[in-house]
Amino acid sequence: MRRFRTNSFGVDQGEVILFSDFEHDGEMWTGSGPRHIRSFVHFREPFVSPPVVHIGMSMWDMSNTANSRADVQASDVQADSFAITFRTWGDTKVARVRVSWLAMGDMFEEDDWRID
Repeated sequence: MRRFRTNSFGVDQGEVILFSDFEHDGEMWTGSGPRHIRSFVHFREPFVSPPVVHIGMSMWDMSNTANSRADVQASDVQADSFAITFRTWGDTKVARVRVSWLAMGDMFEEDDWRID
């Protein structure tokens, strides 16, 4: 559990289309074996420290001729950004994926002392 000790709590959210490989026969659609893609997200305002980030697939389009395998994670979470990592493997064919994210954490106050 993470406990926040602040009067200024912030929430940022968004969506990212990670890829649309069906349109141009990209690796996620035509490849096999281990494959991954990373996409970096920058917050609208930096948090005081790395926030809690929750992500989930809000749209996925996969072939019905193979097993559906997907792993999506938030990684490299920093105060101002994080990375979304999507992985698949085997014979899975992924046409496109969209990911929604939500970040929550301590925010700076207007009168906070900051040394950059």
